[in-house]
Amino acid sequence: MGPLQPDPAELVVGLVCFFLIFGVLGAVLLPRIEKNLAARADAIEGGAERAEAAQAEARAVHDQLQAELSAARHEAAEIRQNAAEEGAALIAAVRAEGQAQRDGIVAAAKVQLEADRVLAEAALKEDVIAVAVDLAGRVVGEPLGDLPRTRAIADEFFAELDAEPAATA
Repeated sequence: MGPLQPDPAELVVGLVCFFLIFGVLGAVLLPRIEKNLAARADAIEGGAERAEAAQAEARAVHDQLQAELSAARHEAAEIRQNAAEEGAALIAAVRAEGQAQRDGIVAAAKVQLEADRVLAEAALKEDVIAVAVDLAGRVVGEPLGDLPRTRAIADEFFAELDAEPAATA
């Protein structure tokens, strides 16, 4: 048995398998192919008409949206103008109020600064007197803090210092 004379059993099995596969493909695959071909034909033939209808509808919607957009832009311009006017009035009012508050804060700060300066000067004088008495006591070799004239000498010294800037001015 050669290739030109096949075995009859193999030939029968081959033909049965061929017709079985052919039947399955014809029952399952052929309807899907026909459905796809019909859809393509419909898309080609009716697609142009549907596209023209959709384009006309899109133009109508576009024109309507452009009209609404134009009206919205006009309204937005009016709202912006009104907001700018109200904003300018509010800014002027807030600026005036802020200026008044700033003036009050500056005045209060000047008063507080002067009070703090006086307190710091008094505390510094006391510290200078204490350091000077301590150093003088170390130089002399005796504690001088309990002398009655110590405070009077320090006060005279600071009075002279306060008088010198007024004299040069």
